Amino acid sequence: MTLSPQHILLIKAHSMGIGDLLRSSAAWRSIKQRWPDAKLHLLMLQKQSIPATEEFISTHHLLSTATFVKVKLDSHSNARKKISYFELSRRTKRQLKEVSYDLVIDFEPYGLTTSLLTRQLATGSGVVSVGIAQFPLRKYFYDIASPSSRHYRAQNNLSSPMDYVERDFVSLVGLGIAREKTRIELRLTPNALRWVQMHTEKFDPRAKKVVLNIGCGTEDALPKRPEMDAIVEAMLVFFMRRPFELHLSGASYEYEVNETFMRLFAARAASLKLTPVMTNWAGQCKLDELAGLISKASIMVSSDSGPYHMAVALKVPTVCWFNFPTPASYHDHDDVALLVNPSPVTFADAADKLFFEA
Repeated sequence: MTLSPQHILLIKAHSMGIGDLLRSSAAWRSIKQRWPDAKLHLLMLQKQSIPATEEFISTHHLLSTATFVKVKLDSHSNARKKISYFELSRRTKRQLKEVSYDLVIDFEPYGLTTSLLTRQLATGSGVVSVGIAQFPLRKYFYDIASPSSRHYRAQNNLSSPMDYVERDFVSLVGLGIAREKTRIELRLTPNALRWVQMHTEKFDPRAKKVVLNIGCGTEDALPKRPEMDAIVEAMLVFFMRRPFELHLSGASYEYEVNETFMRLFAARAASLKLTPVMTNWAGQCKLDELAGLISKASIMVSSDSGPYHMAVALKVPTVCWFNFPTPASYHDHDDVALLVNPSPVTFADAADKLFFEA
């Protein structure tokens, strides 16, 4: 089947985390490489509305539109209850009323909800549907069915669990689109550029700059946060080798953990007669402005959190500190160092190497 789509609808139904959404951008880029003039329209089925994330991803340079449809009831008492498929279909059609498309790609490998929705959106309108034949009967929902995730891993000699970026390429097999080391990407919005310009005085043009995202401030993500004493000691060893201006990022609820780090780091540095320059930006940046802050970094140091993926997407040299092996979150690029509970010296060696190359 020869395709020349002008408008492509991309159906996703997973976490609304910044990192999870950005990791789809490699697939978006690969689609654009195949059809440069095609416009991409994201349809995201979400459990809850997160306005900041919706605003951020809606401005992504590879997307023409982004539509977010809730799959849970609005009532707090029914927060765990999914809406009916009939209601989901109704909401989706209403919100997609102004979006045209001639190709629909279902990126989800499991369940029937997105399969049914894809089939319904493609029926009777000359639209071609693409999805994953994760189990034998699922292929009948699509005009073009890609092999299962298991088959994709075997064909590409990939380990399980498969990394999140790679997962979006399973559905693209049927279109003959391969990843070929395509990385995730992000560009600064006009608002981000304005933010950088407005805060120029905060960045010494003569100094190397490190943006540190200790991160993982939500309860379910706390296990990903580096131990405070460990990150302080590692950053100190790095600072002793090559002094830098330090900028700490984070959400508003991560302000205090940044303040704790700054007190401990300043005290340890003072004992060595060193005086670091530090700024706590937690809670002061919208997501696109955070991208502006990250863009100023000579290198980014982060836990396994959204800003880590933002830095990789911006091609800022990045050290990611993992508390435990997490292959699904790894980015295999020369400008990314992946460390699992590193010693201070191991951390400083990796950061210094990136610093030198920055």
